[in-house]
Amino acid sequence: MKAIIISIGDEILIGQVLNTNAAFISEKLNSVGIEATRILTVGDDEDEILNAFKENYSRYDIIMVTGGLGPTHDDLTRSAVCKFFDLKLISSDEVRKNVEEFLKKHNRKWSDAAENQTLFPAGAKVIPNKYGTAAGEFIEKDNKYFIVMPGVPYEMESMMNDFVVPFFAKKKIDRHILHRTLMTTGIAESELAARLGNLDNVLKGAKLAFLPSPIGVRLRISVSGSEKDKCETKLFLIEKRIHDKIGKYIYGIDDEELEAVIGKLLTDRNIKIAIAESCTGGLIADKITNVPGSSKYLERTVVTYSNQSKIDLLHVPNKLIDMCGAVSKEVAEAMALGIRQNAGTDIGISTTGVAGPAGGSQEKPVGLVWIGYSDANETIALKFNFGEGRRRIKDRASQAALDLIRRKLLNIE
Repeated sequence: MKAIIISIGDEILIGQVLNTNAAFISEKLNSVGIEATRILTVGDDEDEILNAFKENYSRYDIIMVTGGLGPTHDDLTRSAVCKFFDLKLISSDEVRKNVEEFLKKHNRKWSDAAENQTLFPAGAKVIPNKYGTAAGEFIEKDNKYFIVMPGVPYEMESMMNDFVVPFFAKKKIDRHILHRTLMTTGIAESELAARLGNLDNVLKGAKLAFLPSPIGVRLRISVSGSEKDKCETKLFLIEKRIHDKIGKYIYGIDDEELEAVIGKLLTDRNIKIAIAESCTGGLIADKITNVPGSSKYLERTVVTYSNQSKIDLLHVPNKLIDMCGAVSKEVAEAMALGIRQNAGTDIGISTTGVAGPAGGSQEKPVGLVWIGYSDANETIALKFNFGEGRRRIKDRASQAALDLIRRKLLNIE
């Protein structure tokens, strides 16, 4: 079964609101063997909404619509649905009861807007709304399913989880769609493609998507078929082939974050770390402390932004800064060693760099970052150039620092 997702709202078209609804709906449909092959965004214009319905109704088995069910003048989806299916808009007792209960629960009075929300296409089935007043609409006609839900994410998500997914799960659709995302960092998209080589030999008919971001590339494997066991086996074999080629760059699967991965490694090995940040301004510490239980392995962190703070708090020699500059291999190493010794930890990490947009030179351009690492066996610093964009440089530097910890813990060169 093929589905289209139609998102309605000017706020999406102008970029004011990100269309996270479409991603959620597509993922949930996949879980019951339904593939969304098109996502369409339409503004708050009844003619445009009707055109979207007319152009796509005959092409898809399932039409998923979100947005435009509220009580204001720009909520036009209900009237467009009525015109498209030639249905009357009537006051529904079922919807009225839901609106009354919602208002009572939230201590709100009845209003013209509430009365408006009781209007519903005659003949459509009500999809209850646990968290709002706009009821969802379910129409089954011409061997197709036309489903309309609110644009408010948590209201839509509840309808998908409680009504839509269970409905299609009961249909026992003879198709399974499985995904696995491999999280990589420290390697560019083009280099990944080169290392993977001939993808036909790797995928054997499956799909692979490269999803780059400033801090890494996600590799999403997609497998579909009528037998779930065979799909799972195929997915496993593809993942193994990819691991054989680029395994050292893969730090996790699906939504796994690097800070959580190293948190587990540090916990399992009973290793403590301390961090001294300059150009990243505490971003590494922020990521690490977002993981529950990080107090077990993070002893302390300091932001030594000025030269004097590096001298006072990390005992970096003043002469070293004068001779090499704060952004240098030598100072990064001294920072990592200093924070490790001061904290009495197993590992010390440091960052120092030029985040820009000013302050760069030919010798030390914007984007240059040195990341220091110190343990009982070695003290080193690695050189990176993360390009331009202050926030992007900080993000990339913090990710590279975390990945350096991962590689050292796993003895990956």
